[in-house]
Amino acid sequence: MPRIKTVHSKVTKAPRRPFEKERLDQELKLIGEFGLKNKREVWRVKYTLAKVRKAARELLTLEEKDPKRLFEGNALLRRLVRIGVLPEDRMKLDYILGLRVEDFLERRLQTQVFNVRRQVVDVPSFIVRLDSQKHIDFSLKSPFGGGRPGRVKRRNMKKAEGGEASGDDE
Repeated sequence: MPRIKTVHSKVTKAPRRPFEKERLDQELKLIGEFGLKNKREVWRVKYTLAKVRKAARELLTLEEKDPKRLFEGNALLRRLVRIGVLPEDRMKLDYILGLRVEDFLERRLQTQVFNVRRQVVDVPSFIVRLDSQKHIDFSLKSPFGGGRPGRVKRRNMKKAEGGEASGDDE
């Protein structure tokens, strides 16, 4: 049976100059600050930001009353407000051009398993929407959520119980 090939869109874009000191230092700072796994995650967010800014630039070239600008501009603004990247008081296309990579990285669900509306999410790059933010909690199976304690804590508890028992015998 033949394989059906699917066409996937690009997710990242590698930098043109691989060894540019300022860019490397900036990426390393972002990785350390937000706990990213590798530079590809930084590139993915930069590419997403570039696509959003490109769409905003194209819409800004159109006239104010153009139906395409009104329809697509409002959709773009609503999407950015819904994920929490753009505040509601800045719902203009001009403000999209001022967005930074850090604005997108702050909306990631990172480092631990969280529970969002009964759906366990363990993908660190999951973008949390504003309406889902109030439902974030630790998973019930997680040691932080009242589940079984971790390996080190269990070992320490066992030592403490063993130490008390030997202290009572003497």
